[in-house]
Amino acid sequence: MPGHDFLLNGDEPGRPTFLLAHGAGAAMDTPCMTLVAERLADRGLRVARFEFAYMADRRTGGPKRPPPKVELLAGEYRAAIDALPHDGPLFIGGKSMGGRVASLIADGMGDRIAGLICLGYPFHPQGKPDKLRTDHLANLQMPTLICQGTRDPFGTREEVAGYALSDRITFHWLEDGDHDLKPCKRVTGLGLDDHLSTAADAIARWTRGA
Repeated sequence: MPGHDFLLNGDEPGRPTFLLAHGAGAAMDTPCMTLVAERLADRGLRVARFEFAYMADRRTGGPKRPPPKVELLAGEYRAAIDALPHDGPLFIGGKSMGGRVASLIADGMGDRIAGLICLGYPFHPQGKPDKLRTDHLANLQMPTLICQGTRDPFGTREEVAGYALSDRITFHWLEDGDHDLKPCKRVTGLGLDDHLSTAADAIARWTRGA
């Protein structure tokens, strides 16, 4: 992971730190990722965003390649944990793919991390509900919070209800939210910022009790 460059919000001593990884197709400084980081910083967290190498390469004119195998990304996530200074409890996670990668390494980090936070977990590829990415979630021991839209095409509320998942996983459901947690305003009267603020409230409460 070149340079271990972090984008920091709420960078104050003693705060809980949330190491936040991006999804498969969007960089760490997209408007959605920035909003999440800002809302969490407003609620007392220190948020550190980073990019996997394939995404960072795009900034220097590299080809727009898809993400590499998840095992390689897991190694990069561990390297980011090693490189990030923090003096309070550390939570790891991310948006979509970033959260999935963090979930694969969480139990192996021992007492180095306090919990796992996923925003829009990709329980299966879009349009392929039979190709589940849940085997490791059945026996997960790390305290986990998943913020998920009820109509997320990578795992709706109805689909998730049928999965065998660890009792260490807590869900915060966002009504009518899609994979970015965005609701249809015609249905709910709410916008993305509303849902991100609600999710940030839930995350802040959960980190205080984890």
